[in-house]
Formats: sequence, C-alpha cells, structure tokens
Amino acid sequence: MEEQEPPRPGPRPGTQGNRQNAGIPRYRAALLIAGAVVLAVGASGTVFSAAHAHGSTAQFVSGVAQPTAQATPAAGDPAAAGGSPSSDASATPTAPAVAAPAAAAPAAPAQGSGMTPALDAQINSIINANSQYQIGVTLVDLSNGSSHQYGVQAKFEAASTAKVLAAADYYHLVETGAASLDDSLGQYNAGFQIKEMIQDSDNDSWSLIMNAEGFSQLQDYASSIGVTYDPNDNALSPSEMASILAQLYTGKLLNQEDTTQLLSYMQNTNYESLIPAAVPAGVTVYHKYGLLDDELHDASILTNGSSSYAFVIYTKGQDESDIPARTDVFHQLTQAVVNSLF
Repeated sequence: MEEQEPPRPGPRPGTQGNRQNAGIPRYRAALLIAGAVVLAVGASGTVFSAAHAHGSTAQFVSGVAQPTAQATPAAGDPAAAGGSPSSDASATPTAPAVAAPAAAAPAAPAQGSGMTPALDAQINSIINANSQYQIGVTLVDLSNGSSHQYGVQAKFEAASTAKVLAAADYYHLVETGAASLDDSLGQYNAGFQIKEMIQDSDNDSWSLIMNAEGFSQLQDYASSIGVTYDPNDNALSPSEMASILAQLYTGKLLNQEDTTQLLSYMQNTNYESLIPAAVPAGVTVYHKYGLLDDELHDASILTNGSSSYAFVIYTKGQDESDIPARTDVFHQLTQAVVNSLF
C-alpha cells in the first residue's frame, strides 16, 4: 500500500512546519482504515494521498480538443524506440460541451474502432449511471494529440498521481546537470527514492524528492510543460494529468533512457486493482494511482505497440466504504476504452 514504508534503517525522513508534504499529511491517519479497504477490494496494496475534487457539480462533457501543434510519436513503446519521439499533447485541452447521452445505454462500439462517438456515448453513459460519484475522465490519442474529455473537468487534488510530475522534474534536473540520481536523499540515493515513490508509492520518498527539488522549481517546471500546478495544493485536472503522461510517453519531457526508466517504475506497482486489472493481454499499461479517504484515481498509458493512449480517471466518492463499487466503475470505463481502441 502507498503508506507502507520500505524496509530501510534509521529514522524516517520528513519536514515539519510546512506544506512540503502536500497530499501526504493524512496518509498516516488512514493506515488503519486502509488495511480494511485492501481486503475489500482484493488489492495487493493501497495508496493514500490527498485528492479532493474542487467543485461538486459534475459536468458531462465529451469532445475533441486539438493541440496547438501535432507530430507523430515513435511507433511502439519508448523502451524499444530510438531517439525522442515528438507529439504535442502539452496544452490542457478544452472540449466543447455536448448533450449527455440518452437514458438508454448506447450500443458498445465495435472492437478496435477507435475514439468514436459511440465510445464517447458509452463513457458518458457509465458516468451518468454512477452520478453518486464525481468522475472525471480524459482520453488522449498519442498519434495526433486529440483529446476527449468526460465528466468533471475541474481540478482535483491529484493524490499520488502527481508523483509522476515530481519524478519527471527530478530527472529534468539530472539532465540539465543540476542534480544527480546518485545524490544522497535520506538513507538512500535519489534514484532509489524515485523508484520507491513511483512503484511503491512511498510518501516519505515523495517528500524527499520534493524537498530536493524545491517547491518553486517544481511549480516552474510544471508551467514550462503547460501545466498549472501548486505543490501546496497538489491540484490537477484529469486533462492536465493526461497531458503530463502524453508528454512523458512521447519523449517530450526526458531523454530516452530516463523516459524508459520512469515508465518501467509505472509497471508491477503495489496497487494494480484499478485500470490494469481490466486490461486484456496484449495491451501494456503504465500507470500511477492515488487513493485517500473519498478520493480514488488512476492515470495511465495504454499501448499495444502500434496505438497508444493516455487514459486518466479521477473520482471522488463518499468515503473508503464505496471504494469496491468505484473500482468496478474503473473496470467498466477501462473495458469500454480498450474494447474500442484495441
């Protein structure tokens, strides 16, 4: 689970008297409840980090936003690609509003048919059928940068999904010579802390990385890639999170080696019960999840080597008691997406 501390000696690192553990402070209080939640959803682990939806009224939206510039990314997985692919999904897209689907469930789109109106209708239908939750979904085609957005598109507190942004910023500092993966952070080096922060969702590692970067640096880095982010609030919209993932996967943020390494940490994580659990064989998933109290998120890249998409689901429910039911919503949305796209 996210709060589970790695087996390391010595005192636990931390910072007192500031918000540098933004999205972290509540996780220790949630540990006892988290254990029960894990049993309920059958997960291998659970992350608890801040994620509170700003705004209580869901707006059901679907549409396409074209980025300011487009380029074709390298085919297939970055780990197998040569050089840095290029595709622009950096701008947070603004989708035109369209009417919510009819009460009757729409027909499922044909398998492998792509980002179609039928898929839009199916996703909106799932969101409408679960209106007791706030749900925001963004789907970005990485071949052309087009983005479809659904449900709540206001900022949520991003929970541990924002750890991907912190990791990308640290790698950026390494690539510009301002930091090293061998720098000592706590009992271990920065490279170890990044892996713990992403793959095991360790909050102490997150604190160490953010402290090393500095809040102003992290905020400036986010702005440089087209994302408005204040580490004190730890707030992102589903579309902003999708933009971060799209830029990461298409090689716009980091060099090939660092891109491949960071993506590798987004597999075989300590919580595979959301998007990954509903993805069939033949489709690769890279993802980062977040969970605390009434908040549950998963942010992913889905690829089969020839087609790749950023797929982000942010949710806010009542409390931990409805996490199993919301997990099922994640599965419904994921199945609709993979059946249409692959």
